[in-house]
Amino acid sequence: MLLEVKDIHASYGKFEILKGVNLNVDKGEIVCMIGPNGAGKSTVFRTIFGFLKPLKGEVIFKGESIGGMPTHQIIRKGISYVFQRNSVFPNMTVMENMDMGAYIRDDKEEIQKDIEDLCKTFPIIKERKNEMAKNLSGGQRQMLEMARGLLLHPNLFLLDEPTAGLAPKVQKLVFKEIKEINEDGTTIMIVEQNARLALKHSDRAYVLENGKTIMEGSGVEILNNPRVIQAYLGGKKVIK
Repeated sequence: MLLEVKDIHASYGKFEILKGVNLNVDKGEIVCMIGPNGAGKSTVFRTIFGFLKPLKGEVIFKGESIGGMPTHQIIRKGISYVFQRNSVFPNMTVMENMDMGAYIRDDKEEIQKDIEDLCKTFPIIKERKNEMAKNLSGGQRQMLEMARGLLLHPNLFLLDEPTAGLAPKVQKLVFKEIKEINEDGTTIMIVEQNARLALKHSDRAYVLENGKTIMEGSGVEILNNPRVIQAYLGGKKVIK
């Protein structure tokens, strides 16, 4: 088991958001979290990544308790996080953004080799390398953010709403890239509002409501669960 979240509770000030979340991620998996707005999905990521300290419970990564550990230490332990909101540096070029992604590394030759490899996975980086990031489309910015996060060679890659605001065609392209990243050996955890798309591409899934884990299963099982179909898939049954 790569990650285990055990009965975590977390709050923003006096407002308790997480009230008992349990989940785990095995090495090599794609695991997604779905649920309504305000269920606490992004807060789970923030707690894993050290932005919030659990009030109760444990976050265990590679056998070590990391709950409440400073974020810079968590990054060095092998977790990368692509935020829900666009986090590119808009007034820097695409390649300058990539360089920022390797800020904790000092192996310059290996960094350049990694960037070259990522340019093969995400051709837009090489094609637009001297462009200001603010001039990229939403889908192109998402590709840049994912590539930048991969420069840290994460053991666990957290993707928060990777298709938010993107056209359906671009959403499918983003998930195609996510699948390829996973096939190359990176374990991925996704928070996603497009439940249908996320579940189709996930090995396992968790459903959160009111700050609690209420359901878990394989992507296929959750995709075809009657409650999920009614609440998140428009009442239309899906069989993979």
